[in-house]
Amino acid sequence: MKKIAIFLALCIGLLAIQDATAAKRKRKTRARTHRVVKAKKPVKLSLHDIDPFRTCEDTCSHVHGIDVSHYQNDVFWQSIGDETNMAYVYLKATEGTDNVDSRFVHNINLAHQHGLKVGSYHFFRPKLDLRQQVENFREWCCPSEQDLIPMLDVETTGGLSTKAFCDSLTKMLNIMEDVFHQKPLVYTYRNFYNQHMMGQVDDYQLMIATYADEQPVLNDGRDYIIWQYTCKGRLSGVKGEVDKSRIMGDHTLSELRYQR
Repeated sequence: MKKIAIFLALCIGLLAIQDATAAKRKRKTRARTHRVVKAKKPVKLSLHDIDPFRTCEDTCSHVHGIDVSHYQNDVFWQSIGDETNMAYVYLKATEGTDNVDSRFVHNINLAHQHGLKVGSYHFFRPKLDLRQQVENFREWCCPSEQDLIPMLDVETTGGLSTKAFCDSLTKMLNIMEDVFHQKPLVYTYRNFYNQHMMGQVDDYQLMIATYADEQPVLNDGRDYIIWQYTCKGRLSGVKGEVDKSRIMGDHTLSELRYQR
């Protein structure tokens, strides 16, 4: 009888342990079930995120264009001319005093053949000899091949103070105007303009680069003719990414026509 009593006591103990374990699991399950999970904020997707090949030029009536240099490697210009809404292209011609873009001659010939309005640009190096830079650009930017006014690409101070940089920039623009007999278009980034260029290029048309969904606003409220809205555009005829831009507001591409 004693052994039976011990056996029954062990069984009752085991049952009690099992009941306690089951109750504990049930409490954990209930706690997990009723735990409040914070909702994630909805992610705002742009047209480029949804489909990188379907962007602004497919959904609006603005006049669109691209900037191209050797970084795009081989460009299939026939596809751009026949299959896209691109109306113009600015091609990198030169940089500094002696650098020439390796794809410039090839690109300008084919871009013309396939119906785009073409302009050329020079990448500005503020510390280098200004007249040599303009001579380098003039050698390759032939008036007979230009539909659009020359453009000066301004992205760096070259380590100069803002005052010294602005002095160099003003002189460079004056020399370009004397050589080409028209004011060049000035390209720069919004933040660079706000920090270094306000009040220095008021007599020149601007192309402003800001890679965002909303149109950029300059700190001085200046108007600009072109907005470069992405550096990661996708386009039929270009294997990788390409800069895309568009004419702003009531402006027209004819305002940039090269005057011969």
